[in-house]
Amino acid sequence: MARIISSPYIGHLIIQQEYGVALAGCVIFGLTDALDGYIARKYNMKSFVGSIIDPAADKVLMTTLTLALAYDGLMPIALAVVIIGRDVALSFAAFFIRWATLPAPKTLRRYFDLSIPSVEVRPTKISKWNTALQLLLMGATLTSPVCGIPVDWIGLICLQWITGTTTVISGVGYLTSKDAVHRLTKSEVAKRIPKPHDILPKKKGGKSE
Repeated sequence: MARIISSPYIGHLIIQQEYGVALAGCVIFGLTDALDGYIARKYNMKSFVGSIIDPAADKVLMTTLTLALAYDGLMPIALAVVIIGRDVALSFAAFFIRWATLPAPKTLRRYFDLSIPSVEVRPTKISKWNTALQLLLMGATLTSPVCGIPVDWIGLICLQWITGTTTVISGVGYLTSKDAVHRLTKSEVAKRIPKPHDILPKKKGGKSE
């Protein structure tokens, strides 16, 4: 949540051309992202809500960086449109799929209830590559003014084209792949809904308090 809240401030720093501070903020963002992932794996603290909020934080930062860099002239507007357009299209598709797979009764309250999982999104290989390329592109673009590298440097332009291409391919892949979206069965849903004994602290005798 702290990463989500701080993302707009990083965008503000870029617009104010405080590139060094913004770059430092992105580094901190990445370190805390790695830290909470390590904690979740190390202590088995994974959760359905966390599986949504964590990538949402990354996406908020990515969107903020894309808009801010394009606004400041450090990134082509066409590339920003492709990146944002893909995310918007996938968001609308996700809203539709969530409603279509929501167990009855279908109400708005149950729709936004994250304790009622109905579908699982599995990242494709090309989408993982695309995410890595987008992060590399954002970092390289933000670093360029700090290091005095011109935005029309051939290496940066090539990275923009590669990232734009994989963005389109990954977006189409999500919408057409049968493996990207998995509808949860009743048994899978039951496993993902926390039980009272998983939440409440236990007494020495083994019973929940």
